[in-house]
Amino acid sequence: MKTKILLLSACFTLTGCGLYKKYEQNTPTPADAFGTTQDITESTDSTSLAEMTWREFFTDSLLQQLIEQALANNTDLNTARIAVEMSEASLKVAKMAYLPSLSLAPQGTVAKFGDSSWSKTYNLPLQLSIDVDVFGSITNKKRAAKAALMQTQMLEEAVRSNLVSTVAQQYYMLQLLDRQLEILTQTDSLWNASLETQKALWENGKSYSTAVNQMESSWLNVKTQIVDTRRHIRATENAICQLLAITPQHIERSTWGFSALPHHPDAEANKRMFDTRFLKIGVPASMLERRPDIRMANYAMEEAFYNTNAARAAFFPNISLAGTLGWTNNGGGVVVNPGKLLLNFFGQLTQPIFARGKLKANLKISKLTEQDLQKRYVQTVIDAGNQVNEAMADCQAAREKHEYYHRQVQVLHDAYTGTHELMDNGKASYLEVLTAQESLLSSQLSEAMNTYNGAQAVIALYIALGGGSK
Repeated sequence: MKTKILLLSACFTLTGCGLYKKYEQNTPTPADAFGTTQDITESTDSTSLAEMTWREFFTDSLLQQLIEQALANNTDLNTARIAVEMSEASLKVAKMAYLPSLSLAPQGTVAKFGDSSWSKTYNLPLQLSIDVDVFGSITNKKRAAKAALMQTQMLEEAVRSNLVSTVAQQYYMLQLLDRQLEILTQTDSLWNASLETQKALWENGKSYSTAVNQMESSWLNVKTQIVDTRRHIRATENAICQLLAITPQHIERSTWGFSALPHHPDAEANKRMFDTRFLKIGVPASMLERRPDIRMANYAMEEAFYNTNAARAAFFPNISLAGTLGWTNNGGGVVVNPGKLLLNFFGQLTQPIFARGKLKANLKISKLTEQDLQKRYVQTVIDAGNQVNEAMADCQAAREKHEYYHRQVQVLHDAYTGTHELMDNGKASYLEVLTAQESLLSSQLSEAMNTYNGAQAVIALYIALGGGSK
């Protein structure tokens, strides 16, 4: 009866301490992490933006090949994979802590006392020991190791999604630079024709040499921009090669304006890359749960929870059982040869009494770590919502500016054509032509950049909602 009472008391004590309690995520987070924006609407559609795989999201076959090569060869991603394997090994060790340890410890002794003959003794024991997990120390360490493994897996997913995003961004940058180079090359031909016209007017006494010099200066400026753009193309190709872990080489890409992102079939060709009206966002409250960084922060809290439980368990006794089975010829003063069977078994209970404050300090540190990680988790959710809000705002801004830039290019092109005709007829000065030329070039480059910024915003939105890791 006394034994039963003691066992029941121990069970109630363990339940009260919560040493075997499993982790439950109950950290409160902001209800509206995305903030207030008209672009984010709740949708019950099962096919949302974040649920797309990167192959579904990026439809350009050349880009898909680059991403696949990066995922296979990238050094940072391979490092993350190795970290996962290391965590798996640590978890395996933690799980095997329940099992007994078995070792062979042979010993031999040769001794001589006075004039007696030499005595030779030996022991061939198999030593068995096991720790009894009465107070949950092993269990909590195993659970903490599993949470640590999940963190490394989430880190690998985060590295993968960031790698996919970076490769895509660099790819679109190449397309943008190709488009800018095309614009500059066309401008080079047009401005060269304007320069030749101005030279002809000067030779016929209808213009001044200063007009020719100004025209030539503007034309040479375009030449330098062409050189800079080609250099930028080379640098971007080299950056992609670094991501792919290959030597510098030319990167194949599709032409500017090719659809490389999901879009509605009714969208305009040069607008569909960033038109969020055709992108299904899904339910905001559930979308952030897909993000690897938020899941990693949650698993960090889980690991800290079990580490705190393990720190509490350190205050309770440690029970270990051990035994020895083998052969020996040491019979306690009488040397017996051949040896006989040796067998012993014992149990040990170690109760910490005074550990110089180490146990209390470890428990306090574990609790403080939990508090810190809870605050970090909330901040991670807030940061994630901010990223989504920013990406949506960038998409909206790019969409709104598209029409303005497009119309501006049309107007300035007409203005340049008309001004050039007036100059040919001596009814406009070279300054008016220069202004029209430079304004047209600036608007064309700005229109291309705006389309690129819109595509970047859609990619940022995709990653911010947890896409790209699959």
